Amino acid sequence: MIRSVVQGCGAYLPERLVTNEELARTVETSDEWIQQRTGIRQRHIAAEGEFTSHLATRAADRALAHAGIAASDVDLVVLATATPDETFPATATRVQAALGMTKGAAFDLQAVCAGFVYGLSVADSLLKSGMASTALVIGAETFSRILDWEDRGTCVLFGDGAGAVVLRAEQGQGTAADRGILANALHSDGQLHDILYVDGGPSSTRTTGFLRMEGKEVFKHAVVNMAAVVGEVLGKAGLTAADIDWLVPHQANRRIIDGTGRKLGLPPEKVVVTVDKHANTSAASIPLALDTAVKDGRIKRGDLCLLEGIGGGMAWGASLLRW
Repeated sequence: MIRSVVQGCGAYLPERLVTNEELARTVETSDEWIQQRTGIRQRHIAAEGEFTSHLATRAADRALAHAGIAASDVDLVVLATATPDETFPATATRVQAALGMTKGAAFDLQAVCAGFVYGLSVADSLLKSGMASTALVIGAETFSRILDWEDRGTCVLFGDGAGAVVLRAEQGQGTAADRGILANALHSDGQLHDILYVDGGPSSTRTTGFLRMEGKEVFKHAVVNMAAVVGEVLGKAGLTAADIDWLVPHQANRRIIDGTGRKLGLPPEKVVVTVDKHANTSAASIPLALDTAVKDGRIKRGDLCLLEGIGGGMAWGASLLRW
Protein backbone atom coordinates (compact mmCIF):
# COMPACT_ATOMS: atom_id res chain seq x y z
CA MET A 1 0.00 0.00 0.00
CA ILE A 2 1.19 3.51 -0.80
CA ARG A 3 1.37 5.85 2.19
CA SER A 4 1.82 9.63 2.11
CA VAL A 5 4.68 10.07 4.57
CA VAL A 6 5.52 13.42 6.13
CA GLN A 7 9.14 14.22 5.35
CA GLY A 8 9.32 17.62 7.06
CA CYS A 9 7.40 20.69 8.19
CA GLY A 10 7.89 24.43 8.35
CA ALA A 11 6.13 27.57 9.52
CA TYR A 12 6.26 31.33 9.20
CA LEU A 13 4.71 34.17 11.23
CA PRO A 14 4.91 37.83 10.20
CA GLU A 15 7.23 40.02 12.25
CA ARG A 16 4.59 42.41 13.55
CA LEU A 17 3.23 41.21 16.88
CA VAL A 18 -0.04 42.67 18.24
CA THR A 19 -0.81 42.01 21.89
CA ASN A 20 -4.19 42.13 23.58
CA GLU A 21 -3.12 45.31 25.35
CA GLU A 22 -2.46 47.00 22.01
CA LEU A 23 -5.89 46.02 20.71
CA ALA A 24 -7.50 47.37 23.89
CA ARG A 25 -6.26 50.84 22.92
CA THR A 26 -8.38 50.86 19.75
CA VAL A 27 -11.41 48.65 20.51
CA GLU A 28 -13.50 48.13 23.64
CA THR A 29 -11.84 45.05 25.09
CA SER A 30 -9.14 43.99 27.57
CA ASP A 31 -6.41 41.40 27.91
CA GLU A 32 -8.41 39.71 30.68
CA TRP A 33 -11.60 39.59 28.59
CA ILE A 34 -9.83 38.07 25.58
CA GLN A 35 -7.82 35.51 27.54
CA GLN A 36 -10.79 34.34 29.61
CA ARG A 37 -12.94 33.66 26.53
CA THR A 38 -10.35 32.48 24.04
CA GLY A 39 -6.95 31.83 25.61
CA ILE A 40 -5.37 34.23 23.08
CA ARG A 41 -2.58 36.56 24.23
CA GLN A 42 -1.23 37.86 20.92
CA ARG A 43 -1.38 37.55 17.15
CA HIS A 44 0.91 38.30 14.18
CA ILE A 45 -0.16 40.69 11.44
CA ALA A 46 1.24 40.76 7.89
CA ALA A 47 3.11 43.91 6.89
CA GLU A 48 2.04 46.30 4.17
CA GLY A 49 2.80 44.57 0.85
CA GLU A 50 3.20 41.16 2.53
CA PHE A 51 0.73 38.77 0.90
CA THR A 52 -0.53 35.26 1.53
CA SER A 53 1.84 33.98 -1.18
CA HIS A 54 4.83 35.48 0.66
CA LEU A 55 3.86 33.78 3.93
CA ALA A 56 3.20 30.49 2.15
CA THR A 57 6.54 30.58 0.33
CA ARG A 58 8.48 31.21 3.55
CA ALA A 59 6.75 28.28 5.29
CA ALA A 60 7.28 26.04 2.24
CA ASP A 61 10.99 26.91 2.07
CA ARG A 62 11.40 25.92 5.71
CA ALA A 63 9.45 22.69 5.27
CA LEU A 64 11.61 21.70 2.29
CA ALA A 65 14.78 22.48 4.27
CA HIS A 66 13.54 20.41 7.21
CA ALA A 67 12.72 17.53 4.86
CA GLY A 68 16.02 17.80 3.00
CA ILE A 69 14.12 17.86 -0.30
CA ALA A 70 14.73 20.24 -3.20
CA ALA A 71 11.85 22.24 -4.65
CA SER A 72 12.65 20.69 -8.03
CA ASP A 73 11.57 17.30 -6.63
CA VAL A 74 8.07 18.56 -5.74
CA ASP A 75 5.35 17.83 -8.31
CA LEU A 76 2.27 18.98 -6.39
CA VAL A 77 1.42 22.09 -4.36
CA VAL A 78 -1.90 22.28 -2.53
CA LEU A 79 -2.43 25.64 -0.84
CA ALA A 80 -5.30 25.90 1.61
CA THR A 81 -6.37 29.53 1.98
CA ALA A 82 -9.45 31.72 2.28
CA THR A 83 -7.41 34.87 1.63
CA PRO A 84 -5.75 34.46 -1.78
CA ASP A 85 -3.58 37.18 -3.30
CA GLU A 86 -5.99 37.55 -6.23
CA THR A 87 -9.32 36.20 -7.44
CA PHE A 88 -7.26 34.24 -9.97
CA PRO A 89 -4.88 32.67 -10.73
CA ALA A 90 -4.38 30.35 -7.77
CA THR A 91 -2.02 31.74 -5.16
CA ALA A 92 -0.37 28.31 -5.20
CA THR A 93 1.00 29.09 -8.64
CA ARG A 94 2.76 32.15 -7.23
CA VAL A 95 4.33 29.91 -4.58
CA GLN A 96 5.28 27.41 -7.27
CA ALA A 97 7.08 30.14 -9.23
CA ALA A 98 8.77 31.60 -6.15
CA LEU A 99 10.14 28.16 -5.24
CA GLY A 100 11.48 27.65 -8.75
CA MET A 101 9.31 24.61 -9.47
CA THR A 102 8.97 23.78 -13.16
CA LYS A 103 6.88 20.60 -13.12
CA GLY A 104 3.69 19.24 -11.67
CA ALA A 105 0.54 21.08 -10.59
CA ALA A 106 -0.31 23.80 -8.11
CA PHE A 107 -3.78 24.85 -6.98
CA ASP A 108 -5.68 26.48 -4.12
CA LEU A 109 -8.24 24.80 -1.90
CA GLN A 110 -10.84 26.71 0.13
CA ALA A 111 -12.31 25.17 3.27
CA VAL A 112 -11.38 28.02 5.64
CA CYS A 113 -10.24 26.70 9.05
CA ALA A 114 -10.65 23.09 7.91
CA GLY A 115 -8.56 23.84 4.84
CA PHE A 116 -5.36 22.16 5.96
CA VAL A 117 -6.96 18.76 6.69
CA TYR A 118 -8.87 19.06 3.41
CA GLY A 119 -5.54 19.76 1.69
CA LEU A 120 -3.88 16.77 3.33
CA SER A 121 -6.72 14.52 2.22
CA VAL A 122 -6.60 15.73 -1.40
CA ALA A 123 -2.81 15.44 -1.58
CA ASP A 124 -2.94 12.00 0.04
CA SER A 125 -5.41 10.82 -2.62
CA LEU A 126 -3.28 12.16 -5.47
CA LEU A 127 -0.11 10.57 -4.11
CA LYS A 128 -1.83 7.23 -3.61
CA SER A 129 -3.25 7.33 -7.14
CA GLY A 130 0.19 7.93 -8.65
CA MET A 131 -0.72 11.39 -9.98
CA ALA A 132 2.18 12.85 -7.96
CA SER A 133 5.10 11.58 -5.90
CA THR A 134 6.10 14.52 -3.68
CA ALA A 135 3.69 17.16 -2.43
CA LEU A 136 3.75 20.42 -0.52
CA VAL A 137 0.59 21.00 1.52
CA ILE A 138 0.42 24.55 2.80
CA GLY A 139 -2.02 26.47 4.96
CA ALA A 140 -1.56 30.23 4.69
CA GLU A 141 -3.75 33.19 5.60
CA THR A 142 -3.79 36.97 5.90
CA PHE A 143 -7.05 37.15 7.83
CA SER A 144 -6.18 40.64 9.05
CA ARG A 145 -7.31 41.87 5.61
CA ILE A 146 -10.90 40.65 6.06
CA LEU A 147 -11.50 41.74 9.67
CA ASP A 148 -13.69 44.57 10.86
CA TRP A 149 -11.28 46.14 13.33
CA GLU A 150 -14.16 47.85 15.13
CA ASP A 151 -15.91 44.54 15.91
CA ARG A 152 -14.43 43.29 19.16
CA GLY A 153 -16.25 39.98 18.78
CA THR A 154 -14.13 39.00 15.77
CA CYS A 155 -11.05 41.22 15.39
CA VAL A 156 -9.45 39.91 18.60
CA LEU A 157 -9.70 36.29 17.47
CA PHE A 158 -7.63 36.10 14.30
CA GLY A 159 -4.09 36.51 13.04
CA ASP A 160 -1.88 35.88 10.01
CA GLY A 161 0.58 33.06 9.37
CA ALA A 162 1.51 30.00 7.34
CA GLY A 163 2.55 26.40 7.87
CA ALA A 164 3.51 23.59 5.49
CA VAL A 165 4.37 19.91 5.30
CA VAL A 166 6.20 17.89 2.64
CA LEU A 167 4.63 14.54 1.77
CA ARG A 168 6.25 11.78 -0.25
CA ALA A 169 4.64 8.59 -1.54
CA GLU A 170 6.27 5.55 0.04
CA GLN A 171 5.47 1.85 0.18
CA GLY A 172 3.80 0.73 3.41
CA GLN A 173 2.51 -2.54 4.83
CA GLY A 174 -1.10 -1.40 4.97
CA THR A 175 -1.27 -1.51 8.77
CA ALA A 176 -1.73 1.11 11.48
CA ALA A 177 1.98 0.75 12.27
CA ASP A 178 2.90 2.38 8.93
CA ARG A 179 4.36 5.86 8.88
CA GLY A 180 2.29 8.40 6.98
CA ILE A 181 -1.37 9.31 6.63
CA LEU A 182 -3.50 6.42 7.85
CA ALA A 183 -7.00 7.85 7.36
CA ASN A 184 -8.96 11.00 6.53
CA ALA A 185 -12.56 12.11 7.05
CA LEU A 186 -14.19 15.23 5.58
CA HIS A 187 -17.64 16.80 6.06
CA SER A 188 -19.56 19.97 5.35
CA ASP A 189 -23.04 21.39 6.03
CA GLY A 190 -24.00 24.34 3.88
CA GLN A 191 -27.12 24.99 5.95
CA LEU A 192 -24.83 26.45 8.61
CA HIS A 193 -23.47 29.12 6.24
CA ASP A 194 -24.84 32.08 8.20
CA ILE A 195 -22.98 31.41 11.45
CA LEU A 196 -19.54 32.07 9.93
CA TYR A 197 -18.89 33.82 6.60
CA VAL A 198 -17.44 36.88 4.87
CA ASP A 199 -20.06 39.26 3.50
CA GLY A 200 -18.83 39.83 -0.02
CA GLY A 201 -17.16 38.38 -3.09
CA PRO A 202 -16.56 38.98 -6.80
CA SER A 203 -19.75 37.16 -7.88
CA SER A 204 -22.14 38.83 -5.44
CA THR A 205 -20.84 42.30 -4.61
CA ARG A 206 -17.57 42.62 -6.57
CA THR A 207 -15.83 43.56 -3.32
CA THR A 208 -14.57 41.51 -0.38
CA GLY A 209 -16.36 42.31 2.87
CA PHE A 210 -15.65 41.44 6.50
CA LEU A 211 -15.78 38.26 8.51
CA ARG A 212 -19.10 37.74 10.33
CA MET A 213 -19.59 35.16 13.06
CA GLU A 214 -22.14 33.93 15.58
CA GLY A 215 -19.67 32.76 18.21
CA LYS A 216 -22.01 30.72 20.41
CA GLU A 217 -23.37 28.74 17.47
CA VAL A 218 -19.87 28.07 16.12
CA PHE A 219 -18.74 26.85 19.55
CA LYS A 220 -21.71 24.47 19.87
CA HIS A 221 -21.17 22.83 16.48
CA ALA A 222 -17.38 22.78 16.80
CA VAL A 223 -17.17 20.66 19.94
CA VAL A 224 -19.81 18.14 18.80
CA ASN A 225 -18.55 17.76 15.23
CA MET A 226 -14.88 17.58 16.21
CA ALA A 227 -15.44 14.71 18.62
CA ALA A 228 -17.54 12.87 16.01
CA VAL A 229 -15.08 13.21 13.13
CA VAL A 230 -12.19 12.15 15.37
CA GLY A 231 -14.09 8.98 16.25
CA GLU A 232 -14.78 8.39 12.56
CA VAL A 233 -11.17 8.69 11.42
CA LEU A 234 -9.93 6.49 14.27
CA GLY A 235 -12.51 3.87 13.32
CA LYS A 236 -11.24 3.84 9.73
CA ALA A 237 -7.76 2.99 11.01
CA GLY A 238 -8.99 0.46 13.57
CA LEU A 239 -7.66 2.54 16.47
CA THR A 240 -9.11 4.26 19.54
CA ALA A 241 -8.54 7.57 21.31
CA ALA A 242 -6.27 5.75 23.76
CA ASP A 243 -3.84 5.13 20.87
CA ILE A 244 -3.38 8.86 20.14
CA ASP A 245 -0.02 10.28 21.15
CA TRP A 246 -0.86 13.84 20.12
CA LEU A 247 -4.02 15.74 19.27
CA VAL A 248 -3.12 18.68 17.01
CA PRO A 249 -6.37 20.65 16.71
CA HIS A 250 -7.34 23.78 14.83
CA GLN A 251 -6.29 26.64 17.07
CA ALA A 252 -9.49 28.70 17.21
CA ASN A 253 -10.35 28.97 20.87
CA ARG A 254 -8.88 27.39 24.00
CA ARG A 255 -12.32 26.43 25.28
CA ILE A 256 -13.14 24.52 22.06
CA ILE A 257 -9.76 22.76 22.20
CA ASP A 258 -10.25 21.80 25.86
CA GLY A 259 -13.82 20.64 25.20
CA THR A 260 -12.73 18.40 22.35
CA GLY A 261 -9.93 16.91 24.44
CA ARG A 262 -12.33 16.12 27.28
CA LYS A 263 -14.84 14.44 24.94
CA LEU A 264 -12.03 12.19 23.71
CA GLY A 265 -10.80 11.46 27.21
CA LEU A 266 -7.34 12.81 26.40
CA PRO A 267 -5.19 14.36 29.14
CA PRO A 268 -4.22 18.01 28.49
CA GLU A 269 -0.56 17.06 28.11
CA LYS A 270 -1.45 15.15 24.90
CA VAL A 271 -3.06 18.19 23.26
CA VAL A 272 -0.90 20.69 21.35
CA VAL A 273 -2.04 24.25 22.12
CA THR A 274 -0.53 27.31 20.42
CA VAL A 275 -3.58 29.58 20.11
CA ASP A 276 -2.16 31.84 22.82
CA LYS A 277 0.82 32.67 20.61
CA HIS A 278 -0.79 33.35 17.21
CA ALA A 279 -4.60 33.35 17.68
CA ASN A 280 -6.80 31.77 15.00
CA THR A 281 -4.87 31.68 11.73
CA SER A 282 -7.54 29.63 9.93
CA ALA A 283 -5.97 27.12 7.49
CA ALA A 284 -2.50 27.90 8.88
CA SER A 285 -3.25 27.05 12.51
CA ILE A 286 -2.87 23.26 12.40
CA PRO A 287 0.47 23.21 10.54
CA LEU A 288 1.73 26.03 12.82
CA ALA A 289 0.87 23.94 15.88
CA LEU A 290 2.34 20.81 14.28
CA ASP A 291 5.58 22.57 13.46
CA THR A 292 5.88 23.89 17.01
CA ALA A 293 5.45 20.43 18.56
CA VAL A 294 7.85 18.79 16.12
CA LYS A 295 10.56 21.41 16.52
CA ASP A 296 10.40 21.45 20.34
CA GLY A 297 10.75 17.67 20.42
CA ARG A 298 7.31 16.66 21.63
CA ILE A 299 6.28 14.87 18.43
CA LYS A 300 8.76 12.12 17.61
CA ARG A 301 9.09 9.58 14.82
CA GLY A 302 6.47 6.87 15.18
CA ASP A 303 4.03 9.02 17.19
CA LEU A 304 0.36 8.85 16.24
CA CYS A 305 -0.99 12.33 15.56
CA LEU A 306 -4.61 13.32 15.11
CA LEU A 307 -5.17 16.58 13.21
CA GLU A 308 -8.67 18.10 13.15
CA GLY A 309 -10.30 21.36 12.16
CA ILE A 310 -13.65 23.07 11.57
CA GLY A 311 -14.46 26.30 9.77
CA GLY A 312 -16.97 28.29 7.78
CA GLY A 313 -19.25 26.43 5.45
CA MET A 314 -19.47 24.77 7.82
CA ALA A 315 -16.67 22.42 6.84
CA TRP A 316 -14.81 20.05 9.12
CA GLY A 317 -12.48 17.10 8.96
CA ALA A 318 -9.67 15.09 10.49
CA SER A 319 -6.49 13.34 9.41
CA LEU A 320 -4.73 10.58 11.30
CA LEU A 321 -1.03 10.18 10.63
CA ARG A 322 1.97 8.42 12.07
CA TRP A 323 4.95 10.79 12.16
